[in-house]
Amino acid sequence: MKTSKLSHTPFKGLKEALKNNKFILSENNMIEIRTDEEIFIDAMADVREIKEFREIPPKTPPKIEPAPSRADDSLEDLKRVVKGEGKIRLSDTGEYIEWVRPNIRKDILQKLHQRNFSIQDYIDLHGMTLSEAEEALSLFFREAIRKRLFCVKVVHGRGLRSPQGPVLKEALKRLLQGQFRKWVIAYSTAKDCDGGLGATYIILKSN
Repeated sequence: MKTSKLSHTPFKGLKEALKNNKFILSENNMIEIRTDEEIFIDAMADVREIKEFREIPPKTPPKIEPAPSRADDSLEDLKRVVKGEGKIRLSDTGEYIEWVRPNIRKDILQKLHQRNFSIQDYIDLHGMTLSEAEEALSLFFREAIRKRLFCVKVVHGRGLRSPQGPVLKEALKRLLQGQFRKWVIAYSTAKDCDGGLGATYIILKSN
């Protein structure tokens, strides 16, 4: 790359000046040896400060505002809910459940939760004991598989009044991940209008 010549070169010839002005003849015709510092000071006698360089302001980096944290967003969402200006998203709660087979596209979960698929049958487990619910679920899934149903719903409740918590919901998850796992494509918590956290949508294989 070709470099441009500087228009102001105060140090040009300094090396030669140091070499040639090392010895001088004094007033008494005596040869004196001058130091490099003395030669340098004489060589720089005509150098003047360029004031414009002094006035160049330092470059200030642009101010970057920190992005709001997820915690701040959640707090604002909660404030809006308390004021009645919004609603809690079910997917942000600890009760929300979802699962999809590894070889299936993950966007099916959002479509399922938004109820983009027609519910072809459902079962309501309210009022059943754990053993009754397990037996009813087993019969329900066997019949759904026999009929080659694609999308079904299970209403299990949230177990808010149970000392043991959501036992029916946990029983459903055990069946979906155990005995009937090979027939399950995906499942997700239902929409508010269909039971919300107390119900689950399930997509089944047809064969």
